[in-house]
Amino acid sequence: MPEQSSLFNANDIPMGIPLSHFTAAITHVVNTSRELTGAWVMAELSDVRIAGGHCYMELIEKNDAGTTIAKLRATIWQSNFNNIRRKFFQATQKDIVTGLKVLIRGSVSHHSVYGLSFNITDIDPSYTLGDMERVRREILQRLAKEQVINLNKNRILPPTPQRIAVISAKGAAGYGDFMNQLIGNQDGFVFYPCLFPCVMQGDRVSASIREALELIESTIDLWDCVVIIRGGGATTDMNGFDDYDLAYAIATFPLPVIVGIGHERDRNVLDEIAHTSVKTPTAVAAFFIDRLRMAYDAVISMADRIRQTAVDKLRGEDRRLATIESLVPQWALRRLSENKSKLQELSGRLPLLVSGRIGKENMKLTGRWEMIASLSSTHISRGTQRINNYEQLLKVLDPSNTLKRGYSITRVDGKSVKNADNLSPGTLLTTKFYNGEIKSRVEK
Repeated sequence: MPEQSSLFNANDIPMGIPLSHFTAAITHVVNTSRELTGAWVMAELSDVRIAGGHCYMELIEKNDAGTTIAKLRATIWQSNFNNIRRKFFQATQKDIVTGLKVLIRGSVSHHSVYGLSFNITDIDPSYTLGDMERVRREILQRLAKEQVINLNKNRILPPTPQRIAVISAKGAAGYGDFMNQLIGNQDGFVFYPCLFPCVMQGDRVSASIREALELIESTIDLWDCVVIIRGGGATTDMNGFDDYDLAYAIATFPLPVIVGIGHERDRNVLDEIAHTSVKTPTAVAAFFIDRLRMAYDAVISMADRIRQTAVDKLRGEDRRLATIESLVPQWALRRLSENKSKLQELSGRLPLLVSGRIGKENMKLTGRWEMIASLSSTHISRGTQRINNYEQLLKVLDPSNTLKRGYSITRVDGKSVKNADNLSPGTLLTTKFYNGEIKSRVEK
């Protein structure tokens, strides 16, 4: 293509050329370069998808900080895809999916409209898991070693979670889909979501989400759970979620965390350690609606069971009462018959029982009368003896007997005189003897 080559001659380049001429020149350079044909390239697979039998993807390279520094579209055409796919799976037991780091062979082509593309013709199975997959695996291994990997999975999610702390990008399509699905649910369930805006793409993802988690934890009594949602995008846009600090914060968070990040094919560390992982933001909303519907259905079912149990119980009691009612006359007649027989038996035994009881009581009374007579005789004899003893004592103590022995009693005004010092001259004394008494007056 001499005309296209002349475009790069400084002397021949006009002030401006059509873009199609310029891209044609690029196509010529790319297609004629030996270095770009049949080259082995180390890259990481991203955004892998299969359509029409062809496999489309992006090849990426990241630096040590995890930032993507190179990106190129790539294709495995249907004519080669099945053989390459089978060869790779037999060697690694893995399909060709996003996140694998591979060594691939192919050639670069350029299209004026679609730009550069790498057409893959072979793959080296020995060059397997890529950096993205390795980072995820290392994060999960570290969390497992620290015994926190399952902490959030074991949190108890209320049966009717309605107070939802939402972490997402304000105005994002994924957040809008979530809210429309949640608030506009056909069942009429009421939810109370609150958005905590975050950066959901790039280097600030981890720090931004962790800041939101700290704010939620400071108001933890207001929430039933936490939701982290993000709509789909290129797989490389999800790199920020594969972060140890973020994974640790979610694994140890005191509330259940539900994540819905990306599309169905996307998978990151948070999906492995969160309480619940669903495919998309819309699926997260459906998860909550289904949970409330299950709780509602359980309450309705329980109410129906209670009602039916009550009806069955009342019917059973009605039947039991009817049975009892029919048996009452029979029971009454049988009871009267039994009691009548008992009364007849007792009436026949009563005279014997009364006669025997009277005889026993008469014997008791006779014994007690004899005992009373014996005790009375003994008490009387003792009382008589005691009286006799008192009589003899009175005789001994009688003052007349003392006077017979020559003693006398001197009184003043009827009172016995025991001490002469108490008398004064002129005092009238009365002296009594056994036979008679005299009166005298004290002179000295």
